[in-house]
Amino acid sequence: MLFLSAACSLFGHGSEEQPRYQVVMKTEDKEIRKYESTIVAKTTIQGSFKEAQSQGFNLLAGYIFGKNKAQKKIAMTAPVVQKAESEKIAMTAPVVMKPSDNQSWTMTFSMPSSFTLETLPTPTDARVVIEKIEPRYVAAIRFTGFWGEEKNAQKAHALKEWLKTQPEYKVASEAMFAGYNPPWTLPFLRRNEMLIELRLAD
Repeated sequence: MLFLSAACSLFGHGSEEQPRYQVVMKTEDKEIRKYESTIVAKTTIQGSFKEAQSQGFNLLAGYIFGKNKAQKKIAMTAPVVQKAESEKIAMTAPVVMKPSDNQSWTMTFSMPSSFTLETLPTPTDARVVIEKIEPRYVAAIRFTGFWGEEKNAQKAHALKEWLKTQPEYKVASEAMFAGYNPPWTLPFLRRNEMLIELRLAD
């Protein structure tokens, strides 16, 4: 079973549960989705994108692997989502933005749908917070290959430009990076997304 799981990840076919949503609109690489309510475990880390990714993942993985008051293991889900928590963005090229090294980043793991706020075990590390996210609209742009800060920023810019042609929705968050695969997945089979939360226009 371990070999089968690794092989599925290698070829981009993981079996992890994902948050439920309906596709409201779709183009070749972009979608507008309506997500159901989701419970997440989240943590906020200060530093560079890569530093926050490593530290945040370790904290959240520790929680689901048993570092909680019930010492209970929780199934891994996808995607892992990381977003900037401030407006401290430095422009490096006409359409490319690079967060500063002192940026605050929040990483989230979605919890399996079998849990409620009452049944999820309590984290033993105060840096891990459990939160319920209400139903919401989200715009997504999907891409494969290796991600990076500049590539992520380019995709976020493309998504924001596309949203200008969708007047029934308004941008309600900064762009968030969502990764669906472990590091050893073949690059051309990886699923990466930049996500932007939306609200309906008045």
